[in-house]
Amino acid sequence: MPKTENFQWYVEAVAPGEVHGHAITATLASGESEFQRYAIVASPLFGKMLVLDGDTQSAALDEYVYHEALVHPACALVDEPSRALILGGGEGASLRELLRVKSMREVTMVDIDGIVVDACRKHLPEWSAGAFEDPRSELIIGDAKAYVEESREQFDVIIGDLTEPLEDSPSYGLHTVSMYQAIRARLRSGGVYALQTSMAGPHNFALHARMIATLRAAFERVAPYVAYVPAFDTVWGFALCGSQVDARSEEGAARAAAHAARLAGLRFYDGESHRGMFNLPRYLRDAYAAAAPLG
Repeated sequence: MPKTENFQWYVEAVAPGEVHGHAITATLASGESEFQRYAIVASPLFGKMLVLDGDTQSAALDEYVYHEALVHPACALVDEPSRALILGGGEGASLRELLRVKSMREVTMVDIDGIVVDACRKHLPEWSAGAFEDPRSELIIGDAKAYVEESREQFDVIIGDLTEPLEDSPSYGLHTVSMYQAIRARLRSGGVYALQTSMAGPHNFALHARMIATLRAAFERVAPYVAYVPAFDTVWGFALCGSQVDARSEEGAARAAAHAARLAGLRFYDGESHRGMFNLPRYLRDAYAAAAPLG
């Protein structure tokens, strides 16, 4: 048994009958907004962590794995992306990664929860690294679903940095076939939508597979991919939607390598990592063939 006398423990469920525990040395912020419960805590292993409704969203030690995996495959496969939209993105790390791209001229981030965004800006400034103050960025505190449905703007890259489609989640309505079709309509010709698609380990991949099935009902081309994120204690799923370049091809890997070579500060993503993320195990490929769309 772990020694617990000096720590409190934060425990989250990772599958029915299974939990993952983090020792906590401090709670920097906590509360409940109109939309969700939130906490920013400190772990002796992972450093500062953002927790929403009892689920880890990112951690100082490895947030770059998640955010580079989420953002850069899309940017690599779009020619000279200059306009991007983030749905969600509270910590500002996806914003940070998009602004790292040399051709990027404008990034709009739409997050529904201003309380959480403010808490992240105060307690997790390393995540955004000045991105909120960058003149190329626009922060909108509002409903991302309404923004997509009402906007006529066009983007080269759209990033879905949203919570999972659970019934108690403020993101639930952003993961339907009709919503994915509305997102597709906001993409310029050749544009790409990339999003996180929940846990993809062999113990808990059902929601991930259904999200992929839902995306495939809305987009002609959907390329699932995965990355292991230690703070999540599992393989995590993502999807690249609408790309005219096959992400698994040699051209896709070459574009990834060239994209990464142009950027300073990446610690996870490059051509070799790109190849690994898009080479999926058989249990996932079998699950996609059998999964039904959400809704």
